[in-house]
Amino acid sequence: MHQKPTNSFYRSKRSAVMMLLLAVVLLGGLLFPANHWVHQQTTGLRQRYNSKLSPVIMIPGSSATQNRFDDLVKILNSHGNKKHSLLKVKVYNDHRITYEGKIRPGDNEPIIVVGFENNKDGWENIQKQAYYFHLAFDQLSERYKFNNFKGIGHSNGGLIYTTFLEKYFTDDDIVCKKLMTIASPFNFSEKSIAHKTQMLAYLIDHRQKLPADMTVYSLAGTESYESDGLVPEGSVRAGKYIFQKQVAHFTEITVTGEGSQHSDLPQNKQIVQYIQQYILDLDHGFGRPNGPNVADNDSHSN
Repeated sequence: MHQKPTNSFYRSKRSAVMMLLLAVVLLGGLLFPANHWVHQQTTGLRQRYNSKLSPVIMIPGSSATQNRFDDLVKILNSHGNKKHSLLKVKVYNDHRITYEGKIRPGDNEPIIVVGFENNKDGWENIQKQAYYFHLAFDQLSERYKFNNFKGIGHSNGGLIYTTFLEKYFTDDDIVCKKLMTIASPFNFSEKSIAHKTQMLAYLIDHRQKLPADMTVYSLAGTESYESDGLVPEGSVRAGKYIFQKQVAHFTEITVTGEGSQHSDLPQNKQIVQYIQQYILDLDHGFGRPNGPNVADNDSHSN
């Protein structure tokens, strides 16, 4: 004689079914966001890999703002058919980031200038500015999905760039193709490497973290035989102890004559020519994005 199942048996069975359904719902709730996240990451990587965007990202020196390179951009845009968009970025001390301007559709080589609320001089401030630039760079790379860029830093802007590349630039999906530092005082006001500043010692000690496949141009201006009126030539030359035999190519260039005073250098005719020749891609229009530069086949000092 079979005994009928009791009410407690049915309740237990219903509870088991409910628990199973709940587990399925919870598992689905976990899997859906995970699948969505994977899809987003895959899409982002695909967009970055296929991107033709190769921005020129500029950092001004101390006391300068994101407007520092306006004249330089006008000069560059007055040559040839290619017109570079200008996007200005400002990073505040509270980590807010603001944008002015936009990147024109179809422009594969826009110019982006990053300025800081804290634009003071000194090694302590330069380290802070390198971190602020890191915040801006991460946001820019996420927003525009570029896989390579070129850098230009005037005066302390070159020091900020170097500190950023050594301390914060770890993205394997983005290549820093070229860096041009203009009158950057790698040893501050010291004329001789015999008197090494704390900053120079740090940059030398951490130089192995620089991108090994990067090409670097260090430009110095000489109003006299020793300086550009502000930065000693010996301080600019100290950059070789950071870059030489550490990056793929390192070239030093000296600019003399008219317009070689420190604050005039970004608009100096020779430097504009070097930017066109060594930094900008050689496509006069939008036909060959990320094309090789003349300098790619030049010989460089290592």
